[in-house]
Amino acid sequence: MITVISAPSNLGLRPPEPGSVPGAAKAPEALREAGLFDRFAELGATDSGVVLAGRYVDDDGRRPSGRVRNESAMADHSRRLGARIAAAFDRGEAPLVVGGDCSILLGAGIAVAGRGVGLVHVDGHTDFRHPGNNPVSASVAGEDLAAAIGMHWPAVADIDGLGPYFRAERTAHIGHRDDDAEQEEARAVLGRVTPAADVLALGAARVGADAAAVAGPAYWLQVDVDVLDPAVMPAVDSPDPGGIGAADLTALLRKLAPQAVGASVTVFDPDLDPDGRYARLLVDILTEGLSELGTGVRP
Repeated sequence: MITVISAPSNLGLRPPEPGSVPGAAKAPEALREAGLFDRFAELGATDSGVVLAGRYVDDDGRRPSGRVRNESAMADHSRRLGARIAAAFDRGEAPLVVGGDCSILLGAGIAVAGRGVGLVHVDGHTDFRHPGNNPVSASVAGEDLAAAIGMHWPAVADIDGLGPYFRAERTAHIGHRDDDAEQEEARAVLGRVTPAADVLALGAARVGADAAAVAGPAYWLQVDVDVLDPAVMPAVDSPDPGGIGAADLTALLRKLAPQAVGASVTVFDPDLDPDGRYARLLVDILTEGLSELGTGVRP
């Protein structure tokens, strides 16, 4: 059975402009308004409530080196989200975490640490920036994959001594653009790295099967909606051309969902969707693509 958890965190994102706050924290309620929770309830899903994040602080210019923005609040939120996800596992449920930004992957990592779970990371960027390749690393929403496999500062990559949360060789990434700056390093480290162009050329079913073979037999599924082309989904923090279409993402999720112990969906920004059309599109993609979440495996 699926259970839906709201994780309205924007702690890992840079501010859209100095002194402002990213809109991704509004995503769970915007998607609820668009019918996501009702649609999953019709499939038999339960609602496991909300894990609130701490206050977002724009501390650029005064944050010490060696720290990511909102570091303490992010670690606290990750612990509490991890506990909520772990409780769902203990009840035999498959959690669907609705974010929020990509830093919520840390909470999922805490929940699965030590359970022998792989990772399939679907994202329009590799999110493989880290202090070893970028000295100004500070926004975990663009660094979550590196952090998830232990390639970041311990404050985010080794919370409570649980890192690395996922083994690199059991991690598959799908969906980056051809100009992604970290793609070659990611290829050298991860089990499989597949650009968006290959999803379009080879088909979602084949790409999904290849990723599952690396991450399986049980994995966490992280889905950043900027994997979609901005012609389809412009309501994201960093829209880049060359993404996949709605039907491609639906088919990819349908292939990946059964072997996933749970999933997280991130970086939809309702501030960029004033009439709700993109929220409604996401509801269709997610309910069609993730309806079989966790049916094939449990942690």
